[in-house]
Amino acid sequence: MISPNQLNFFEQEGYLALEDILSVQDMTFYVQTYDAFINNEFDTSNLRSDLSGKQDNDKEYITQIMLPSRIYPDLLQLSMHQKGLAIARQLLGEDMILDFDMLINKAPHTNQPTPWHQDAAYWIDMPDKRALSIWFAIDEATLDNGCMWYTPKSHKLPLREHHQPLGKGALQCIGSEGESMAVPLKPGSCAIHHGHTLHYSRGNSTSGHRRAFILNFRPKKMVELEREQGMDHSGNRQVRA
Repeated sequence: MISPNQLNFFEQEGYLALEDILSVQDMTFYVQTYDAFINNEFDTSNLRSDLSGKQDNDKEYITQIMLPSRIYPDLLQLSMHQKGLAIARQLLGEDMILDFDMLINKAPHTNQPTPWHQDAAYWIDMPDKRALSIWFAIDEATLDNGCMWYTPKSHKLPLREHHQPLGKGALQCIGSEGESMAVPLKPGSCAIHHGHTLHYSRGNSTSGHRRAFILNFRPKKMVELEREQGMDHSGNRQVRA
């Protein structure tokens, strides 16, 4: 699934795009299932939040639902999770396992960017730094609705200083489009980034949703270490010391 050139690109640049990972049949299922989560057909109590940090009781700008496979365990045996695991093991080693998954949806005409950040800022410090996220596009991801932007080679540098200016919502740090690359995606394709790769996305200025299903992987021993320290990615966020 991963060519030697793609592996080298990921190792050097810290991100990678793969096209047409999910079939048309797969996508029919994931669109229906995703909408069932967004429309509260599943019980997402205590796992749903608005990453924008806005206090608008009438609207969610960036909906985040953590751990959908905990709510609907059948997902673990289906195409996205199985192919994601195979990709993670090809890129970072056979000891990689699923750490957590999540849904992030940018509602139409919300124009709310996801700020620059590195995923590692959310995590406890671990001796093995191998980690990656696989960002599956449910809708076409474009510049106008919030496709991902990555800063090449940022995963090789020290973690940037992060803060949470509103006391809630997403962590953020300094970054810029000028030093980064946009990665538009077709539905069923995915973008992959290392846990230390700097990234962000613009807001959604279109009339459609920008739905993404994200899987996060790390070595089995590091997942065990997280759980021993009470870290299960259920939504409690702390800035790593």
